[in-house]
Amino acid sequence: MAKYPFTNEAAEYVRNLDLKIEDMSNPILTRAEQRIEEALLYAHVNTGSRNNEIEIPSFPVAVMMVASTADTLMKRRYALAEAKRVYNLLNEEEKDMILKIASAFNWRIRLTNNIPPYEFALSFTDYLKNTTRFQAKQWKLVNRIVVDGEVYLTQDHTARLLEEEVRAHIEKKLDTKGKFALPQNVADRLEQLKKTFIKQKGKIQFEEFPKEVNITAFPPCIKNMYDNINSGHHLSHIGRFALTSFLINIGMTPENVINLYRSLSDFNERLTRYQVEHIAGGRGSRTKYIPPRCNTLRTHGVCTSTDQICKGTRHPLAYYRRKLRTIKTKTPTEQTQK
Repeated sequence: MAKYPFTNEAAEYVRNLDLKIEDMSNPILTRAEQRIEEALLYAHVNTGSRNNEIEIPSFPVAVMMVASTADTLMKRRYALAEAKRVYNLLNEEEKDMILKIASAFNWRIRLTNNIPPYEFALSFTDYLKNTTRFQAKQWKLVNRIVVDGEVYLTQDHTARLLEEEVRAHIEKKLDTKGKFALPQNVADRLEQLKKTFIKQKGKIQFEEFPKEVNITAFPPCIKNMYDNINSGHHLSHIGRFALTSFLINIGMTPENVINLYRSLSDFNERLTRYQVEHIAGGRGSRTKYIPPRCNTLRTHGVCTSTDQICKGTRHPLAYYRRKLRTIKTKTPTEQTQK
């Protein structure tokens, strides 16, 4: 229950404790605060107190605190961090425990009885429900082994699908329609977390960027795609290619670009690394790709807004160079005002 506090069993345990948030002990509130802080700043929740009386109730308290905020990015980041924690745990679990966690979501799943490398067989309807956000080709049903309506899965892929199930489950809990008041001591803790998050947003998003990359010089289309990635939104195939090739060509390293995609729910280290390094010219034909022209981006619906510099500019890299020159020619006062 401490490892998987989103289960009905854990919820029932907390209900039986009959705890009131206004009477919650400091250790529980502190652990809840720690869960949120780790999620917001590091996109990961570490294993906390070994005291189950603290660890188990800290999860619903953290959920209640995050749910009370109107910050959508904060909610998404928290849900994703808790889900990634579950993925890491499940990859090390015994198969029986994975079946137990899957049953909490009413999955129709069974063991394959030693058909390596496939250890689980999952109903294709449960499979499809949890792969709707995935972009990688390996998750397409046509690329899977399907026998009698069941999709054969490795333990890693099963854990990944359960991660997605948990993420959606927690996001649903965080999606409250109305505002509700928290006790003052809890509200004060949450307010401090929100201030920390706001202060660190720029650092979280840009800390891996090399100094020579100037975010303010991005074309509107690239800036929009970049913001979408940082908010956890997915991009089309051409959107990912345009953003990746643009960042590579203005000086960002492949490693930094890979890190940019880590916040996505369908992030796959091996596949992302291959695609980014291929675009950077480190694999395949060793050709370094450049982003598509503006006309191509408009044709594919990637160009959604324009500004004055866009007029007469035919390529995103040309826009970037022109914007950099504009920024450099401004006086320090003008730059500060902007």
